[in-house]
Amino acid sequence: MDENSFNFNHGNDIEHDGEGGAFLERRESNTSTYSDREGAVREPLLKSRVNTTSQIAIVGANVCPVESLDYEIAENELFKQDWRSRKRVQIFQYVILKWALALLIGFSTALVGFFNNLAVENIAGLKLLLTSNLMLADKHCQAFAAFAGLNMILAICAAVLCALIAPAAAGSGIPEVKAYLNGVDAHSILAPSTLLVKIFGSIFGVAAGFVVGKEGPMVHTGACIANLLGQGGSRKYHLTWKWLRYFKNDRDRRDLITCGAAAGVAAAFRAPVGGVLFALEEAASWWRSALLWRTFFTTAVVAMVLRSLIQFCKSGNCGLFGHGGLIIFDVNSAIPSYNTPDLLAIMLIGVLGGILGSLYNYLVDKVLRTYSIINERGPALKILLVIVVSLLTSCCAYGLPWFVACTPCPTGLDVQCPTIGRSGNYKIFQCQEGHYNDLASLFLNTNDDAIRNLFSSRNKNEFHFSSLFIFFTAMFFLGVITYGIAIPSGLFIPVILAGASYGRLLGRLLGSFASLDVGLFGLLGAASFLGGTMRMTVSLCVILLELTNDLLMLPLVMLVLLISKTVADSFNKGVYDQIVKMKGLPYMEAHAEPYMRQLVAGDVCSGPLISFSSVEKVGNIVHALRMTRHNGFPVIDEPPFTDAPELCGLVLRSHLLVLLNAKKFTKNRVLIRSELLRMFHAFDFAKPGSGKGLKVEDLDINEEEMEMYVDLHPITNTSPYTVVETMSLAKAAVLFRELGLRHLCVVPKTPGRPPIVGILTRHDFMPGHVLGLYPHIVPHKYA
Repeated sequence: MDENSFNFNHGNDIEHDGEGGAFLERRESNTSTYSDREGAVREPLLKSRVNTTSQIAIVGANVCPVESLDYEIAENELFKQDWRSRKRVQIFQYVILKWALALLIGFSTALVGFFNNLAVENIAGLKLLLTSNLMLADKHCQAFAAFAGLNMILAICAAVLCALIAPAAAGSGIPEVKAYLNGVDAHSILAPSTLLVKIFGSIFGVAAGFVVGKEGPMVHTGACIANLLGQGGSRKYHLTWKWLRYFKNDRDRRDLITCGAAAGVAAAFRAPVGGVLFALEEAASWWRSALLWRTFFTTAVVAMVLRSLIQFCKSGNCGLFGHGGLIIFDVNSAIPSYNTPDLLAIMLIGVLGGILGSLYNYLVDKVLRTYSIINERGPALKILLVIVVSLLTSCCAYGLPWFVACTPCPTGLDVQCPTIGRSGNYKIFQCQEGHYNDLASLFLNTNDDAIRNLFSSRNKNEFHFSSLFIFFTAMFFLGVITYGIAIPSGLFIPVILAGASYGRLLGRLLGSFASLDVGLFGLLGAASFLGGTMRMTVSLCVILLELTNDLLMLPLVMLVLLISKTVADSFNKGVYDQIVKMKGLPYMEAHAEPYMRQLVAGDVCSGPLISFSSVEKVGNIVHALRMTRHNGFPVIDEPPFTDAPELCGLVLRSHLLVLLNAKKFTKNRVLIRSELLRMFHAFDFAKPGSGKGLKVEDLDINEEEMEMYVDLHPITNTSPYTVVETMSLAKAAVLFRELGLRHLCVVPKTPGRPPIVGILTRHDFMPGHVLGLYPHIVPHKYA
């Protein structure tokens, strides 16, 4: 095969609008792996730019391609030689190291979670105490200036970190982790810089009083920690350890990052079982029993470490921490006993949560699209947007309590009323002695303390109807406009705050109708709003039960979550699914679209197909690598090595680059398989850490070497997954997703044709691509 045999067809670039935005398809050959390089997909939120990574659509960043991950084992001859040659002690080392890394992930994530809580509670606590002391001295203007000024300083610190150092750290990070575990390698979402900015940006953002949570970012933080530990060492920082080379592949990193995501939830909510179920239900696209054990072990480590640290803090060694951190909302004081009217009230809460949750998701979608226009104009405008939202939040938190009347302190309390000089409820604010401001008890507190107050069963009349309604409205809309600015921000806490407030409000309104306590109504309201926004059921149910230490609420929480999810699903998708789609991440759904049943695999394969002979001229390979972005190429065995052309397998771009860089060429077209097997080891072709691998520009090959030949047999995956061209596209899509593939070879149905029709990649299953090829097909919601 010579260079002239390549037909790259560069003149056929076309654009077409697909679901979720415009797609740019380079019709060189979507049967090769340009379709794997999702850089061809245009960012729906930034129509003037090429697709970028996760937060790009929200806070802006550098343009970069999005590729798929190699979760499939490349069973080439080098891999088989390495697998057969491994001794029992090496296998033992691998197993022990994997469990040791799971232990380190759990331990490290627990320490980071504890540090986050410690920092937020002390920084926010000092800020609130300063404001309270100034209020007690009747220095109201100075109190607002101190409150808003400190909030703004903390907000600017978080914004500068995100806008200038790691834009990928903005947002919750859960959609990006979900996409990574689906097989999407978005740039820098798990980088060390992202981890550092995520930790400190989250501390500054939450302490600044924004209506955001530190719990969502903990999932991203845990995944970043797992990715850092599983890199196989770092040559740049001289941290390479020979044993860690076992984990220099996407499959093992996927397992570790799944453990990290579960550990993040466990550290955020002190919910180890909920963390495992969150990883299973929401994060991971691929699961197996061994992974269940490993994630359970990781979250158990998190729970034990946090328990030890909390016991240490109870002795008063952690400053203000202990008055509110590491949330657990004990509502056991009210024993739930319910009857038929109670169940009707609970069903009403579920329906209301579904409606409000879908409305919340709709508004978040619109706000993110609006913010993208601002954020793409540069770091200065990102920081300015953060300052504006910070001022608005401070004005609401400090100003709204002035509009409600003071309430006399109830008698017989076991806590001080009004609260002076510490965190908690019954804030005196501007009230006279013996009175408290119920709305200030919600606004001028940390998020954890505010949720405790709403879940409290001690005093059902603690909060007025008007205060609960004002707080719900403020949390709902401030939560919507805050998510999307250039700070790490989670959605769990804003949603819990809003849901608990309208749940408690309904409990007050239905007090004569239902027998449940208003604190339990607050918990059910939070559950309903969580189900309506995030569309999770099992994991949310367990997280809430672990969070409140109230197993007796299990049937009611289950009922509320099922109703709210069912109602909300009739309007739109879950918030994380919406954000994944908005950011242009090529996520493979668990089910195929109904219209895919009308097409077969061969319908989306277009040519010409770029393939190599099993012993190929070096110049042809270099030319193909330079002229295309494909990451996988079919290898065809041809005479004189076989009687007729047949599919030898699939070779990866990264493996070709390593082989070419070694310059083990021959002048004649001959097999040197055994010589190459002696020269190379499987680890020589392992994926480098942080994506820093060889590029075609790094090759130094002269004209004489271009005319030489190289044997591709040792690095060719001789058992790639294949489907016949007449298989339905829907069936192929489910197979592709369930097996976690990057390339799926399509072979002909009838003999006498070339041995391969094309290669299907992630992009070929994207709705925008398929509907662009066949615009006459009308997608239907139901089959």
